[in-house]
Amino acid sequence: MKIQTVSGLIGIFIGFILPSVNASDAIIVYSARMAHLIKPLFDAYTQKTGVAVKFISAKEEELLDRLVIEGENTPADLLLTVDVGNLWLATEKDVLRPIDSALLDKNIPPHLRDPEKRWVGLSVRARPIMYNTETIKPENLKDYADLADPKWHGKLCLRTAKKVYNQSLVAMFIARYGEAQTRNLLTGWVNNLALPVLASDTQVIESIANRQCEIGIANTYYLGRLQHDNPQLPVAIHWHDGVHINISGAGVTKYAKHPELATQLLEWLSSEEAQDQFAELNFEYPANPQVKLSHIVEKWGKFNAETLHVSEAGRLQAQATRLMEEVGYH
Repeated sequence: MKIQTVSGLIGIFIGFILPSVNASDAIIVYSARMAHLIKPLFDAYTQKTGVAVKFISAKEEELLDRLVIEGENTPADLLLTVDVGNLWLATEKDVLRPIDSALLDKNIPPHLRDPEKRWVGLSVRARPIMYNTETIKPENLKDYADLADPKWHGKLCLRTAKKVYNQSLVAMFIARYGEAQTRNLLTGWVNNLALPVLASDTQVIESIANRQCEIGIANTYYLGRLQHDNPQLPVAIHWHDGVHINISGAGVTKYAKHPELATQLLEWLSSEEAQDQFAELNFEYPANPQVKLSHIVEKWGKFNAETLHVSEAGRLQAQATRLMEEVGYH
């Protein structure tokens, strides 16, 4: 874990001991996003406004625990994290405050914002089916439920259920289909695995490319990174109606020392200028619908996303985790 400013490395901290930070000097961001993805944005914001931004990078759960333990003494003004489940949990732990911003309401669609205005999505990640282009005909693919069919026995790769991305995916299945149907779907997935569950989406895609399996599920930006390095990678996306989407997002902390400045930074992060930079850096879909896609993402084509509000993924995540454990999806 490390704390950085827009000008470079500031210091190192251990556990929940904060480094020496003068919160009056800058906006303080607790960030679960990788430093190389957000530092260019904060650099640009400082250059544009003169407002300094310092950020602490750590795992999502560590940052949330810090906010809870620090309470009123937290130096953090903004929480930036991945997966709506983590944003939902932050609201459950009461560490975010409502944000009243007409600009955020204008830039970010309602289904990507907290109904009570405590967080907003800043990027969208789709989690579709992917397949080996040399062994699978796309017309033979249908949807997530079809991956439970015995015809795919020994051909499916999945990331571990311990990752929040899959917990949110299954939570949305429960919201859409109910627990009984979701249980049947997951049981079929487990029966069809070609390999033990994998640690990362990158491993899923690479296993598909290497024919260790032939189909899988992964976030699109992982494919974008791999295609950037190897345009001939024999893996493609299968779009179907109701593709699962999730978000990275942010909220102003409940005890922010600079709530107005934090809101202004959040508004800028939702702007076309910032969203365009982020789309190019990480191959994600901009949350602001006015922003163009990166060249690689644009080539994947359009898709119809799940229409349920993304917050359902957080609300049902505990139930999803329990169900995955019960069917042997670890």
